[in-house]
Amino acid sequence: MSASADSIPSTSLSGPAEAVPVSREEAARAVREEHGDATVREKIATLVTNIEKAIVGKRESVKMVLIGLLARGHLLIEDVPGVGKTTLARALAKSLDCQFRRIQFTPDLLPSDLVGVSIFDQSEGAFRFHPGPIFANVILADEINRTTPRTQSALLEALNDFQASVDGVTHALPQPFMVLATENPIEYAGTYPLPEAQLDRFLLRVTLGYPDRDSERAMVKSQKLAHPLDSLQPVVTGKEVLQLQEIVRQVTVDETLVNYILEIAARTRDSKALALGVSPRGCLMLYRAAQANAVIEGRKYVIPDDVKRLAMPVLCHRVIEKSRDAGGKRDAENILSEILEDVPVPL
Repeated sequence: MSASADSIPSTSLSGPAEAVPVSREEAARAVREEHGDATVREKIATLVTNIEKAIVGKRESVKMVLIGLLARGHLLIEDVPGVGKTTLARALAKSLDCQFRRIQFTPDLLPSDLVGVSIFDQSEGAFRFHPGPIFANVILADEINRTTPRTQSALLEALNDFQASVDGVTHALPQPFMVLATENPIEYAGTYPLPEAQLDRFLLRVTLGYPDRDSERAMVKSQKLAHPLDSLQPVVTGKEVLQLQEIVRQVTVDETLVNYILEIAARTRDSKALALGVSPRGCLMLYRAAQANAVIEGRKYVIPDDVKRLAMPVLCHRVIEKSRDAGGKRDAENILSEILEDVPVPL
């Protein structure tokens, strides 16, 4: 049975999770009782500091990952090999005391390799479900564009509904649940571009990029004796993550900022340079991301800068330009950037 929109699934760090109905009113009350503003800021600052022990000089990328986590979203990381995608995902998982799984996507990967299978147990005379690697808290879907569309589509239900269906039975995924998918933007041979429907499920598309010289030097020296990941200790529990996610939902968003988001989306749909504009889901994702950024910045309310700062990583992968080529990503960024400059920012 899947979790309803008005309930919060229980925290589970291994195997399929059962959905325990906890009303959002009860969750909000618990958050107010257990966490003051100072505690929330301290938890987030501690989480950032802990992750940065393993990945140096990427404060902005770390914040983007935390925005995705707090907004209950997923990240698509486009970057070349060796810049820290796996390290970032593992550092997040270890900091949260959560179960981490890395899934290497290959052309021969099957949907059952992701979600699991039901195998007949002769001793019991019944089928027993064996969960796949998707039943973890933090998933690194490595090189997601190297597997077939059929296997890619197996992720859709997990990304959108936080559940997986096998043989007609729905299994709730453990909470918190987050997918960090990666793809190499410079390789095209043997790849299957993600369809628009799947791209729309990712809250953010980000790029880590190469570190600056000082950060790279610090990274090399820090691994002289051992990898910093080996000494990372959990600083936030799964329950606390769920509570932080509830705090994000309580952040105030003024009506003028809602209209600002809707106007940006409307401009993309009316643009003659775009074949596909931002979907309603894209508006909701920008709304949630702005709320999460406000919490990270220590505010109970969203400001225009939250929306404008996150518009590009939240919306750029949701639009399609009419003349797409190898430089399509850059074209989409330019078009969206022009739209953001044209839309008046609320005062």
